[in-house]
This record gives sequence, structure tokens and C-alpha cells, in this order.
Amino acid sequence: MSALFDGLRSSHRAEQRAPHDAYTEEKQIADTQASSETGSESEVAAALGINEKKLLRKLDVHLLPGVCALYLLSFLDRSNVANARLEGLTTDLGMTGNQYLTGLTIFFIGYILLEVLWNVILKRVGPKIWLPLITFVWGIVATAQGAVVNNGGASGIAGFFVVRFMLGVTEGGLFPGVVFYLSMWYKRSERQFRIALFFAMASLAGAFGGIMAYGIGFMRGVGGLSGWRWIFILEGLLTIVFAVAAYWFIADWPSKATFISEDERSYINARLKNDSDATQNEGFTWDNVWLAFKDPKVWLYNAVFHTLSLPLYTLSLFLPSIIKALGYKAWEAQLLTVPPYALATILTVVYAVVSEKYHIRAPFIIFSSTIAIIGYAILLGNTDPLARPGVSYVGVFFAAAGIYPSVALGLSWPAMNVSGQTKRATANGLQITIGNLGAVIGTQLYRSTDGPRYIVGHSVAMGYLVGNIAVVATLWWYLTKINNERDRKAELEPEVLTGEFKGDDDPRWRFRV
Repeated sequence: MSALFDGLRSSHRAEQRAPHDAYTEEKQIADTQASSETGSESEVAAALGINEKKLLRKLDVHLLPGVCALYLLSFLDRSNVANARLEGLTTDLGMTGNQYLTGLTIFFIGYILLEVLWNVILKRVGPKIWLPLITFVWGIVATAQGAVVNNGGASGIAGFFVVRFMLGVTEGGLFPGVVFYLSMWYKRSERQFRIALFFAMASLAGAFGGIMAYGIGFMRGVGGLSGWRWIFILEGLLTIVFAVAAYWFIADWPSKATFISEDERSYINARLKNDSDATQNEGFTWDNVWLAFKDPKVWLYNAVFHTLSLPLYTLSLFLPSIIKALGYKAWEAQLLTVPPYALATILTVVYAVVSEKYHIRAPFIIFSSTIAIIGYAILLGNTDPLARPGVSYVGVFFAAAGIYPSVALGLSWPAMNVSGQTKRATANGLQITIGNLGAVIGTQLYRSTDGPRYIVGHSVAMGYLVGNIAVVATLWWYLTKINNERDRKAELEPEVLTGEFKGDDDPRWRFRV
């Protein structure tokens, strides 16, 4: 076995002389390139008796359900305020429409405040401790929303603001943390589908939240509490229970995880070694953090999510109110939010599978954002929503069906294209931070006085989606240009294919488009 791994080390040195092809299908590499990378993996697999497909299924079973459950709860706990509003939140607290919108804005200020720092802490503390810990804390905060004092005065509103801010702070570490976490387990070609499946929990949370809010609504008056309080309390307690259990079902880094054997750990190390930096023992330095800040591609990834986050969160936070404004009762509006979210969940997974098959993201994001634009055009074009509520409801379907798949694909881009563990962790956190500034803006757009057409909100959301298409097209062109330049340089100057690998700045690195 020692001879085998001596061979692996020499294979790895040889592998560094071959281009890092980020967009060529793994099977094509095996069929067309007698590379040392493929040889290393097959040697280890044969020697250890490892079946790669079975191992991937094992990883998926142990890694994905846990983090998906946490994100479903995360999105549920941040967006159930929309359902609580229909159950009398603003009335009981004596809250004006503007004060309610301020509470939504405050959440995102807290959310974006420490995301980069949270990822740095995750890298140092480890996912098995960090992810359950932040989930437990935000579960407590989410539950506390149901205990905001009911005196119709300033103290009650101030309490609502405080818990919304703290909910944002505590939830902020989950999404970028999990994206980085998955990048330490899976090869670059395998990450997009897993991240998209993880994000699909956002739309599933919308559907799940509508059903739960409808059911919990029947508890209004139980224990002398309003329905909106029970929404916060029960869904927050659910999060706390899952957080406690999460310590046992969230795996640690590959080097420490207990659900894999030592042979499987060796193989995971070998297959990742030639694909990315996931196996490197990279120490933390602020210089590596700075690499993300000064990379123009990282800022384009940020812009991709920024132009999607406004329509994403305006839809998730205001959809119950948008539907109720069409003339439906509160309980009807809660249930009518379910079908659009269910469709969005299905399409998010479908887009992820198809784009992964063809190894491209940009065209699918552009197409999906166009579908969302059509949805907002339908909403804006319906001049009498109360007379034709079905038309606006169709527009909601198009908007949800377009927004969620685009976000899932856009958020997976840095995980595949940014090399260097600290740089990638920073880039993931930065993308969520800059992206969610769009959500901060969006929380002020849907005022109750603008219903039922909500011309301002729908128009800005549609404009952002047009901007998203422009940003994605620019990034598509830019990454293709860099790849082509590196291809030409490799042909003219073969010596660039040798030496120490330098991450995504290396001439051997190819970006996924």
C-alpha cells in the first residue's frame, strides 16, 4: 500500500503538468485523456475495492439530507413573517405598514453583516460543531418572535426589530457555510447539482410554510395566543429540535468524518487531490481573504446573486400578501402560495440536472430569468387584478418558476470556479453579503397602499431580472475569453503547464461557464 501511495504522489506531480479542465465531462476525460489524474483514482479504487458511484451515493445520503433540512428550516424561519402578517401580526402590535417593512429590512442588515466572518469561523471550528450551533441559536431567536410583547406600543415594535435583526445575524452563517462545506467533499463537476438541491429547499420551505400556516391558523386563541404567535413558536421549536439532532447527523470534514472507512477516506482524498484544493492543509491568512476581494470575477458572481436576490426575497416575503390583495381570504392566500413554490422546487432540480449534464450554467440562468420576466410582465399587464385574479396568479407561477432555478445555478458558480480554500470561503460569504443588499432594497418596495397591482415592486423586480441577464451574459463572455486565452497560451508556451499549481490564476485552470 505504501508503494501505491508513493505512486500516487508521483502521479499528482505529473497531474499538475496537465491542464485543469473545469468544463470537460469526467467520462470524456477518462475516455480521451490518459492522464495521471484518472490513473490515480482508478489505481486507488482498484487497490481498495472502492466503487465510485456507490461511494457518491453514500456521501449524498450522509451529507445532503442534514444540510437540506437545516436550510429548509432557515428559509422557513425567515419568511414565515409573511404568513404571520396574515394572522394579525401588524394589527396586534399596532404596527404600520412602513414599520413592518423596516422589520424585514433589519433582518437582512443582520444577515449580511458577518457572513464572511462566519465562513472563516466555520473553516477553523468545523461544520459538525458550527452548523448545529448557529441553527440552535437562530431557533431560539425564531421562537422568541412569538413572545414579542403585545401592548401596541413602541416597546413591542422595538422588540420585533431586535429579534428580526438577531435572526438575520444568526442565520447568516448557514448558506455560505454549507456551500463551502460541500466544496470540501465533492469534485467540482459534482457540486452544482448538490448545491442546487440544497437551495431547492428555499422554494420547498415556501410550500411547506403555506401549509403549516394554514394549519396553525386554526390554533388562534389557544392558550390565549394569536395565530401569528403560534406560527413563530412552533416553527422555531421545530428548528431547535433539529439543531440538537444535527450534531449527530452533520458530518465533519472528510479528514475527520466517522461514517467513512479509512479506505474510503484515502480514495476521497485521491479523487479530490487532482480536481481541486479540497485536500490541501491550507492555513488561514488574511492575504488569502484579500485574494477574493480583489478578483473581478468574484464581484461578477456577487452581481449575479444581487440581481436575483431582490426578486427572490420580494416574492418569498410578500407572496401571501400579493395573493390576498387579489381578493382572497387569508386562509385561501396561505394555501394558494403552495402550488407556485412546488413548481419552483421541481424546476430547480430539473434545471440543475440538465445544466450539469451539459456542463453549462449561463444559458440556463438567462432562460430562467426570462421566464420570471414574463411573469412580472403578466402581473404588470393585468390592469384590474380584482376582476381577473387568475391572470395575476398565473404571473406568480411564471415569476416563481423563473427566479428559484436561476438563484440555485448562480449560487453554485463560485463553489466551482474559485480555487483556494480561504479564498473560496470568502467568495461564498461575499456573494451572499453583496447579493442580499438587493433584498435590503426589496423589503421596502411592496407597500400595502400599492396593492393589488404593486406596480413599483413588480417593476423594480423585473428591472433587476433584466440586469441579471446582462450580468450573466457578461460573466459568460469573460470566463470564455479567459479559457480561450489560456488554451492558446498552453499551445504556444507549453512550459506554462509545469511547476507549482497556482489556483484559479494558473494557466492550467479552466472556468466553468
